[in-house]
Amino acid sequence: MRAQLARVDAVLVQAVIAAALSFAHLHDIASAAGQDGWKAWAYPISVDLLLVAAWRRLRSGDAKAAGWSWFVIALTASLGANVATAGLLDMHQAPAWLRILVAGWPAVAFLGGTLLAHSAPTAIAGSEEVEDQEEAPEPSPEPPPHPAAIETPPERPAVPVPAALVEHARKVANQHQARTGTPIDTPTLRARLGVPEPLAEAIAAQLA
Repeated sequence: MRAQLARVDAVLVQAVIAAALSFAHLHDIASAAGQDGWKAWAYPISVDLLLVAAWRRLRSGDAKAAGWSWFVIALTASLGANVATAGLLDMHQAPAWLRILVAGWPAVAFLGGTLLAHSAPTAIAGSEEVEDQEEAPEPSPEPPPHPAAIETPPERPAVPVPAALVEHARKVANQHQARTGTPIDTPTLRARLGVPEPLAEAIAAQLA
C-alpha cells in the first residue's frame, strides 16, 4: 500500500512540476510578444484548457477528428512555447510573426473551445435518436380475442306423458280453440290441467 502511494505521489509531483514549467514558458513567450499584466498569465491557461478539452473529446469517443485537430493545435502551441524559450528566440526583440501568433491565439482558442463543447455532442445525440427510431421494431399486432364460448343450456330430460293425459289435453285444447278461435297456449293448458310446468310443456309439444 505504501509503495503504491509512493508511486502515485511521485507521478503527481512530476505532473505538477511539468505543468508549472510549461505554464511559465507560455507566460514568458506571451510577455515577450507584447502581452503584459494579466494577459500574459491568461495565455497559459487558455492553451492548457484547450488541450484538456480536446483530450476529453478523444476519451469520450465522439468526433475524434475534431478532437485530434484541436489537440495537435494546443500541443503545438504549448510545445512551441517551451522550445522557443531554449534560446532560439531573442526574448527582448520578439519577431513579428510571433507577435501575430500570440495576438491571434485568443480567437483560435475560443473557436476551438466552442466547437468542442457544443457542436459534436448535439449532432451525435440527434443521429442516435434517429437511428433508435429507425431500428425500433414495430409492435406485432395482437391476435383478436377469441369470443367467449356460448354455453348452451342443458336440455331437459324428456318427461313421460301418459297417453290418456294427452287425449284429455287434446280435448281441452279443442274446446279452447272452438270457444276462443285461437290455439291454447302452454300456461293456459297447464292451468286447465293442473300439472307441473315440465309436464305441461311436454304435453304441448305432443299436441303441436
